[in-house]
Amino acid sequence: MVTDETHIGLREAAERLGVHYMTVYRYVRIGQLPAERQGATWRVAIKDLDHLHLPDPRPSRSRTSRQKRPTWLLDRLVAGDEAGAWLIVEEALASGTSAGEIYIDVLVPALRAIGEQWADGRLSIAAEHRASAVATRLVGRLGPMFARRGLSRGTIVLGAPPDDLHALPSAIVADLLRGRGFDVLDLGANTPVSSFVESAREANRLVAVLVGATSKDSVAQLPEIAIALRNSGIGAPIYFGGRAVPSESIARDLGADGWSGNDADAVIASVEEVAPSPQQK
Repeated sequence: MVTDETHIGLREAAERLGVHYMTVYRYVRIGQLPAERQGATWRVAIKDLDHLHLPDPRPSRSRTSRQKRPTWLLDRLVAGDEAGAWLIVEEALASGTSAGEIYIDVLVPALRAIGEQWADGRLSIAAEHRASAVATRLVGRLGPMFARRGLSRGTIVLGAPPDDLHALPSAIVADLLRGRGFDVLDLGANTPVSSFVESAREANRLVAVLVGATSKDSVAQLPEIAIALRNSGIGAPIYFGGRAVPSESIARDLGADGWSGNDADAVIASVEEVAPSPQQK
């Protein structure tokens, strides 16, 4: 066990060195600064700070940090390091980045890179599961930041179809939509057709139903969802999207009224086309 007399935390170490907290954390992560973990915190020896060779003091870092955050986050997600991943998010928030920007500019690019590496065989299944677990917890911590006061613009029902096991895409989109004033019923992964129907029928002022498919197997379930919703009397537009639905023509062929795209910005744009303005009741 290290002692307070000989060891200090990373924040105090950053103050002593005259650098940002995340800079010291990176020194620890790459092995440049020895450290011992105690619970959720790191402790470094004061004597090791005296032998640490620093680059030129205080280089311009804001632009570089923004560019590198997705790579840093990817590294922490794959390592299963929730504390380290949250530090990156925390630093971004402290620098003025909004929770929505963290999703779109940091988390989503990191998750996309993880998916590509897994598909190419460069990432193991275990690493992909570690990353997904940590990313899910980050979304859970960021979610309350999207709460918005005022009149609701209506309700969005969204989720993944049966046989699609990815819940993160809908969770991220759900938060972004909440931040724009919508009530959201996020049904998550592997949603039965009947759950889409029941939720849509019970929704208060339904604006749209969004179904995101990430696998070829789950795409086969989309026509059944569209038919069931229409047969139940749902008149709100139905949008299909996700990386397994690559175009509007395919979405319409599968029975949807439109295509919500395969990224968060496209989904938001699709909803805004049919949604009442924030001033409307």
